[in-house]
Amino acid sequence: MTPVRIIGIVLIVAGVLALVYGGFSYTKESHKAEIGPFKLSLEERQQVNIPQWIGAGALAAGIVLVVLGKKK
Repeated sequence: MTPVRIIGIVLIVAGVLALVYGGFSYTKESHKAEIGPFKLSLEERQQVNIPQWIGAGALAAGIVLVVLGKKK
């Protein structure tokens, strides 16, 4: 398997995941305080949206790379 086909497969998987899930979220710790025996922390949940055109573009590019990798 050539590196071009491997990159194509990775792009296909990433494109499908982007189209199915539409983004991802992560937790970010923003504030922390310690007052005597008490500990306080504030965590914020951040959402990252991935546009559908990026997912479709990655999927299309992956298909092209897999097809071009076969011909050589």
